[in-house]
Amino acid sequence: MAKKTAVKAKSKPVKKVSRPKASSSKTKKVLAKPAKKKAIKGYSVKDLAFFKKLILEKRKEILEELTILKESMMDVTTGEYASENSTYSTHMEQGTDAMEREKTFLFASREGKFLNYLDDALRRIEKGTYGICLECIDTPKDLCKTCPLIPKARLEAVPHAQLCVECKNLKKGMM
Repeated sequence: MAKKTAVKAKSKPVKKVSRPKASSSKTKKVLAKPAKKKAIKGYSVKDLAFFKKLILEKRKEILEELTILKESMMDVTTGEYASENSTYSTHMEQGTDAMEREKTFLFASREGKFLNYLDDALRRIEKGTYGICLECIDTPKDLCKTCPLIPKARLEAVPHAQLCVECKNLKKGMM
């Protein structure tokens, strides 16, 4: 058997390098100050309260519709889908029922998405950014009279709107 021998490598002494001091009297760093954003004045407290009430009313309607849709889709007592246990003589009637269930699911999904938009709008009211066009918030494009604010008429029609009509149309044109 051969004996294993370990060879030690000679280690070299490590030299410490001194670093120059960060601040010396001869060199001064000039830091650029970030440009101050112009504060955007949003809608008044009275206007925000009006929009909040409008959104809460729409939210209540959506929740009621979702409850009705859920009840029509499922048997509340058993938790099974309605008409799942029904016995039909023809496949056409079963296909019609399946299509109706699918439509109901799509309506419920759409209502749920709308509910999320309304919840986002309520959060923007709380943060104080409700009614400010997201495209114009940093640099107003002056596409409408109220820029960067979304016109009140649009917010009354579409209370979850995040863009003014002009910016929305520009975005649609790009797609």
